[in-house]
Amino acid sequence: MRPLHSVYHQQSVSAGRKMAAFGTVFMPEMTLITFDSNGWSTPERVSANHISLHPGAHVLHYASTCFEGLKAFRHKDGSVNIFRMEANIARLIQSSRLLALPEISPELLEEMIVSIVTHYADQVPQPPGSMYIRPTHIGTEPAIGKAASPSSTSMLYVLLSPVGDYFSGGAKPLRLLLEEQGARCAAHMGMVKSGGNYASALQPIMRARKSVDADQVLFCPGGDVQETGAANFLLIDGEEIITKALDSSFLHGITRDSLLTLARDMGMTVSERELSVEELLERAAKPATEAALSGTAAVLTPVGTLIHNGKDYHVGSGAQGPTTEKLRRALNAVQWGEATDNRGWLTKI
Repeated sequence: MRPLHSVYHQQSVSAGRKMAAFGTVFMPEMTLITFDSNGWSTPERVSANHISLHPGAHVLHYASTCFEGLKAFRHKDGSVNIFRMEANIARLIQSSRLLALPEISPELLEEMIVSIVTHYADQVPQPPGSMYIRPTHIGTEPAIGKAASPSSTSMLYVLLSPVGDYFSGGAKPLRLLLEEQGARCAAHMGMVKSGGNYASALQPIMRARKSVDADQVLFCPGGDVQETGAANFLLIDGEEIITKALDSSFLHGITRDSLLTLARDMGMTVSERELSVEELLERAAKPATEAALSGTAAVLTPVGTLIHNGKDYHVGSGAQGPTTEKLRRALNAVQWGEATDNRGWLTKI
């Protein structure tokens, strides 16, 4: 029998073939280290099929877990390039610190990422596909009496998942339910990329899908427009992009930062400030207004409809707008090596 990754690679990148659902296929090995009283272990390449945890592991009871999501891209010259690795490493270190998990050396995590991506460099799909990289840090101490104390031991591993074009069926504008009564997560935890934050948003998202056929929930506690369950929100009004200013209540998206940087380079005005639901709906009514969600998976996804108090409000024409498409193409061009990387965002391996 051929190795799983070889079978996947042949099926996924052949012309006309459809790739598996995002994040459901993995490379057979990953890099892994553990932390105990002796410090961090030496990185190892191990099977990605399982990990060993005590049933009383801190992560299973008290959610001491954080992760990252970044991508490696294949360029026309055959080289493989990781996009904004340093920023993702810095955010994982920040998340680990906020969860009181053992401190990680950025050099050690970079070594782990580069090592496993290099090992599977021949499996990185051609654009618009990529290799999705998922570093994950979890508390492993078997101690169910430590609800108010951090885990003294931990595990850090880096998974790889080859993924295809997120928009293989076209970029369909999303429907967002505006939720003013609840938040995505606890306000002081928004900066942490932790599984618990995604879990807390799951039930509101499921209810929104069932009740009003929404794709996602845009959390606006007290009328303050923040983020959806899994992405940052951008409002595009002419040559101005409006998005919430950075604070501890929501995730500081690296894709968001990249897009805002490119928008400034294009001469657009970027306003990072508070945005009320009232202002959002007022601006959305303009014919040329656009809205979008930014994230690693889809880069920039158009938003066509906002749902508020049982009523649908189209954003501009309700279709994907030209600025959303222009920004997504500009970022893809850097990621795919079609535009000059003026900011050192790519790490060539």
